[in-house]
Amino acid sequence: MGEMRRIAQPGPAPQERIESAVGLLRVLDFTLEPGLTLNAAITGPLVAAGMGAAQVEISGGSFGPFTYVMPAASSDSTHAAWYSAPFTPAGETRLDRGNVTFGRKESKPFIHCHAFWTEPDGSRHGGHIMPHETLVAAPIRARAYGAAEVETTADFDAETNFPLFTPHARIAPAEGGPRIAFARVRPNVEIGAAVEELCRRHGFARGRLRGGVGSLIGARFTGAPPVDDYATEVFVTSGTVALDASGALTAQIDLALVSLAGTMTQGRLVRGANPVLITFELAVEEETRAA
Repeated sequence: MGEMRRIAQPGPAPQERIESAVGLLRVLDFTLEPGLTLNAAITGPLVAAGMGAAQVEISGGSFGPFTYVMPAASSDSTHAAWYSAPFTPAGETRLDRGNVTFGRKESKPFIHCHAFWTEPDGSRHGGHIMPHETLVAAPIRARAYGAAEVETTADFDAETNFPLFTPHARIAPAEGGPRIAFARVRPNVEIGAAVEELCRRHGFARGRLRGGVGSLIGARFTGAPPVDDYATEVFVTSGTVALDASGALTAQIDLALVSLAGTMTQGRLVRGANPVLITFELAVEEETRAA
């Protein structure tokens, strides 16, 4: 398969490469209400439901006003990658689908959102939506997979020189009920291997990905052309972890991404070939029996 792609980061690399915490799964279906910022529309219901951490799937509806950024090269050595200048298409932008990490930044509810959408001129784009500068224009469907026992906070990370969402165990989950593991995966770690290790760490015999937001160093897909741009913004569309014929935990991950050049790609990742660029925030629900 060749040597794994790798990007040097500006700071020292801690030995622990996967930060994780487990809680009892709570699922919440709700609607993002028009007139609210994307941040308020998502965080309000989750705070009211008592969640400290969640991954949220969003689809349908529209935004306006709408502001987003795309991955870009860093102008200096203080970061391995950066963001483009903001884009603000006039009119109403229709959301296709996306993923959201919910947590707190500077003690206030905050989100990290990557998505695909269609702009008023009919062009399709993807990237990182600015949560305070974007308003919901038409109702958007949302499903959150969260927990009260875990709290995700934006912690400064010396390795990447970014504040990054990191899950923390708040209280021990009670016995019984389905569990969900939240994780932040650090740079240069292969994402499928990280998901498998997360399940081993917490004793999940099998699991289902319940969203993920992050960046990869390019990407290798089983049924789509390779993405060679080193900087991408990605979100998980589906994923499973199960035992293979040899009894080893094996992850299958489907995701969507936009690259530094603006290329949009969706598909299933080649196992063992997709290292993280800056961070990858994700959640895995424990499955106690075969689906």
